[in-house]
Amino acid sequence: MLVREHMRTARDFLAAADVEFDAGDALQGSEKMWGAASHAVMAVAQQRGWPFGNHNALRTVARRLTAERNDRALLAGFTTAEKFHANFYHDFMEQGADFDTSRDVVREFVTRVLDAVGAGPNGSSG
Repeated sequence: MLVREHMRTARDFLAAADVEFDAGDALQGSEKMWGAASHAVMAVAQQRGWPFGNHNALRTVARRLTAERNDRALLAGFTTAEKFHANFYHDFMEQGADFDTSRDVVREFVTRVLDAVGAGPNGSSG
């Protein structure tokens, strides 16, 4: 996939997550939240030439982007996305205000990571 395809896929997964959650399928919605976050991270990694071939590499990308942007909220957003990924397998997240807040955190994370792709590694277009 190309950078732009990862970006589109991230946005598509966010929309698909909303559909799944609205239909009452928290497990599929959770995995799509993770899919959105992971594809956003893949886009920034691919743009910058950083490895992103497995889950640990994605976490490393999130850490590198956090340092690059001097923005600890990015790593917190990635961690929240990982929680949704785990929820797909273990169904431990209770729906309610905290659940909705976590969805908002991941949505904001994806938006900000995709904005970082547009800005490039040093504020230049990428």
